[in-house]
Amino acid sequence: MDYSKILKAALSRGGEYADLYVEHTVPTAIALEDGKVEKVISGVEIGAGLRVITGFMTIYAYTNDLAEAALLNLASEVSRACDGRGEDITIDLREKHTPVAHSIIEPPEGVAVERKLALVREADMAARAVSGKVSQVAVQYRDTLQRVTIACSDGTLARDERYYLVAAINVVAKDGSIVQTGYDAAGGNIGFELFNEFPVISIAEKAARRAVLMLSARPAPGGRMPVVLSSEAGGTMVHEAIGHGLEADLSQNGLSVYTGKVGRQVGSPLVTVVDDATLPNRRGSFKFDDEGIEAQRTVLMEKGILKGFMYDRLTAMKDNASSTGNGRRESYMARPIPRMTNTMILPGTSEPSEILRSCDKGLLVKKMGGGQVNTVNGDFVFEVSEGYIIEKGEASEPVRGATLVGNGPQALSSITMVGSDLGFGIGTCGKDGQGAPVSDAQPTLLITDIVVGGMH
Repeated sequence: MDYSKILKAALSRGGEYADLYVEHTVPTAIALEDGKVEKVISGVEIGAGLRVITGFMTIYAYTNDLAEAALLNLASEVSRACDGRGEDITIDLREKHTPVAHSIIEPPEGVAVERKLALVREADMAARAVSGKVSQVAVQYRDTLQRVTIACSDGTLARDERYYLVAAINVVAKDGSIVQTGYDAAGGNIGFELFNEFPVISIAEKAARRAVLMLSARPAPGGRMPVVLSSEAGGTMVHEAIGHGLEADLSQNGLSVYTGKVGRQVGSPLVTVVDDATLPNRRGSFKFDDEGIEAQRTVLMEKGILKGFMYDRLTAMKDNASSTGNGRRESYMARPIPRMTNTMILPGTSEPSEILRSCDKGLLVKKMGGGQVNTVNGDFVFEVSEGYIIEKGEASEPVRGATLVGNGPQALSSITMVGSDLGFGIGTCGKDGQGAPVSDAQPTLLITDIVVGGMH
């Protein structure tokens, strides 16, 4: 296939830049509920998306017909949106290579579906064996092999092969009229060897224990108090309170509390935040982003000082900057936008046990639930799915129904201890109607003053 011919046709009536994104995806999904396998889905999805950028505007079209004639027809369609004649350009495509590697030991497409079915049944039985109070178990297994080729009018030709694997378990526990839930998951850009490090039985037991534990938990107290966020809590905090506000499109549209603050102190000097797609086998990792830019490690905040934003090609053009390799899209049917990859607060020097001991009274958050943030002013609300009262530097009784209510920059500035550990959480981040696989991480943190919403 002559990709340069298609790109030239797309730019034949003007435009500063064009790219072609070709995708071949093989997904497998298994869902088990109430002890029964509800669905086993597999298939093949192929298609291509073609984009032209002209005057900071995006013209985008896609097709699932990969014949050269169909792609040239698509190029003719997008070129019509440009006014005037393009110059006769030469596009010399050169394949890019990168030292970034995500080694796959046991590719999931080589694993028999019977083994995958056995895995979800094993998880179901393990969760139910934890307690007679477990009333419902839902197990989701997904693996996706995604092969992409990106050809760009600047001469970039990049190829990537990504193996997205995830196992997620939801458990409902009941005791009389009290109903509680527990959730746990593992995943990455990784092969079936994931389950050597995270056996599915352990994931299931953790989710079930959490649900059962919360049955006996007392309602959480409310008010302002110190909060210790365990590294096991997952990175909801860094993802929502910090990450989204540092995506360049939100900043450029005046929708970020961090707009215009590069070089300024926006958090505690103990806090350094990075976004890093090069981490081996993490859920947000890749070799090249969906615009053919090499995966990289971007320092967003260093010792509390804002260093910069996450850029894709379009937002980088607008700021006369370089892309940070954060251009991502859900599929060939969507245009790329700035997205997080693996976002984390880097570890500090304090022992996690020392952080807990330093807090006389407060809340220990062992696991975060969902959360939402208003990126314009930085205000957030997070659910706590597993929390404990802290008394005299020790975790005491569990509490349920707690929420953390605060403001991103204020919470960052209130961090007074940062642990030497680091814990990862995984998820699929939604933005502009598109989902993207991500992971988040943080060490144990002490936030000296934050509002905890409790139950009445």
